[in-house]
Amino acid sequence: MSEEANKKNYSADSIQALEGMEHVRMRPSMYIGDVGVRGLHHLVYEVVDNSIDEAMGGHCDTIDVTINEDNSITTRDNGRGIPVDLHKKEGVSALEVVMTKIGAGGKFDKDSYKVSGGLHGVGVSCVNALSDHLKATVFRDGKIWEQEYERGKALYPVKSIGETTKRGTEVTFHPDTTIFTQTIEYSYETLANRMRELSYLNKGVTITITDKRQKDEKGEFVSEIFYSDQGLKEFVRFLDGNREALIQSVIAMEGEKNGIPVEVAMVYNTSYTENLHSYVNNINTHEGGTHLSGFRRGLTTTLKKYADASGMLDKLKFEIQGDDFREGLTAIVSVKVAEPQFEGQTKTKLGNREVSSAVSQAVSEMLTDYLEEHPDDAKIIVQKVILAAQARHAASKAREMVQRKNVMSGGGLPGKLSDCSDQNPENCELYLVEGDSAGGTAKMGRDRNFQAILPLRGKILNVEKAMQHKVFENEEIKNIYTALGVTIGTEEDSKALNLEKLRYHKIVIMCDADVDGSHIETLILTFFFRYMRELIEGGHVYIATPPLYLVKKGSKKRYAWSDEERDEIAKSFNGSVGIQRYKGLGEMNAEQLWDTTMNPEFRTLRQINIDNATESDRVFSMLMGDEVPPRREFIEKNAVYANIDA
Repeated sequence: MSEEANKKNYSADSIQALEGMEHVRMRPSMYIGDVGVRGLHHLVYEVVDNSIDEAMGGHCDTIDVTINEDNSITTRDNGRGIPVDLHKKEGVSALEVVMTKIGAGGKFDKDSYKVSGGLHGVGVSCVNALSDHLKATVFRDGKIWEQEYERGKALYPVKSIGETTKRGTEVTFHPDTTIFTQTIEYSYETLANRMRELSYLNKGVTITITDKRQKDEKGEFVSEIFYSDQGLKEFVRFLDGNREALIQSVIAMEGEKNGIPVEVAMVYNTSYTENLHSYVNNINTHEGGTHLSGFRRGLTTTLKKYADASGMLDKLKFEIQGDDFREGLTAIVSVKVAEPQFEGQTKTKLGNREVSSAVSQAVSEMLTDYLEEHPDDAKIIVQKVILAAQARHAASKAREMVQRKNVMSGGGLPGKLSDCSDQNPENCELYLVEGDSAGGTAKMGRDRNFQAILPLRGKILNVEKAMQHKVFENEEIKNIYTALGVTIGTEEDSKALNLEKLRYHKIVIMCDADVDGSHIETLILTFFFRYMRELIEGGHVYIATPPLYLVKKGSKKRYAWSDEERDEIAKSFNGSVGIQRYKGLGEMNAEQLWDTTMNPEFRTLRQINIDNATESDRVFSMLMGDEVPPRREFIEKNAVYANIDA
């Protein structure tokens, strides 16, 4: 059957119902990861994925996403529209099947979609189950069709409500507050970052996001339009916008290898960090997989072959390694796979073996052509590789010193560490505290059974601008490694962590609630993001939130974490009150610090997670890099927020 015929035959019979969705509401985390902020935003991604699938099939080029005043979401595309005719097996409209049956959708029918994203096919039906209200409107075959649902159940059969010349699907849903008890407030920034990412990954598609909860200076709703002509080439330029380029060109390719569409874009900069981002069918594969292994192999073998032939390595006294070729590299690898095999439920690591050779071959051909056509750039890249190798050689000695000091190999704990008595890492917490003074207060106030304290002297090294051996030589950073008990370095990645001997499963950054404290927090987070990302991904890193004020009236006293809260408390106390502003942790006594910031019963810890790895990479390079204007713009825009949420 021809592709054109397939398009015409996208009908009710293309929709396959795989299984029921009875326990989605009972076990939502199995389907969307969690019922916190991340899961809430994932609902939007699932609905938009349906529209992106239409775009990937060539049926759609416009997608609109709107955050409504009540935190409901409306998505609209100009695709073919979900089929509304009778589904023979289910006996109801295909639209109702798609909306009320887990796993039902055209993406399971190979004739309808070659590739698709989404979370294991649960798609929009899962969103429906977790919404207290959802309305689906389909513009198809000259008519407007509609159906509404409450908590996944149809309120009435699909009905025609008018005629139209348009086509596409519109979905409006409101998250169920009995499921999402933490919050249903959507972050415009989080959704906008994902829409921008999707526009780069699907060039030629216009994606608009509008927030009806806030207006700009002109009195219009805050809105952005994302569109990319060049795809990954523009994406990699955007990500590297805050770094100094080593070469001016973006090395890129797009094509098909062994039946697998592969797109790659990469640039070299003067930094010392490696930033590789990989996608499969628009899904960010945080843990990499076979496509990333193929990229690394293609890059290493091709560059090494060129470097050997150039004679530039002749005087080097040790072997070049894979890491050396990736220092200062920002690269994006995107593949489209018909039947992707992911390791684990989170779709973060690709397992298809055939993808590795396809990507390796594509990268090898791309690089070979580029190096031959740009000999000056090739020489600059090889020189960068040689410098990286020399720095790595120095870093390996510094790393060995860290390993020798490691507590698990008998080197002893840092002298400044006040350890806890519990030996079970799952129960133990390590507080990284700003300054010796606050560290002393924390030591007196803690519960020494499970809370350990490591004071840090001043501002730790800015790892964003430091060579690797300087990082491992830094005394404060060595103390962090040693206290945590982790080992570092593998053949494939010299910065990879081995978490088997991690001594604390909760690492809490505790700094003053002022500008300097926020800067130190950001320095520590930058270090964790660049050198200990596995700790963040494992959910081990937190930020403590000490209060800003103590409000007193007679024997009554309450703490406040914001100006608004301070004013509310003062108002509730009636009359004149005493207000103490805490400029630092050292201004609190041990009992106050325990009551407000360290006691598990009352404290508020903010867990650090990486919702969007590419955006986190861009923000850290902007905040801690050399370029001042974008940093100033970011700070001015986000000045209301005290801390950076990674």
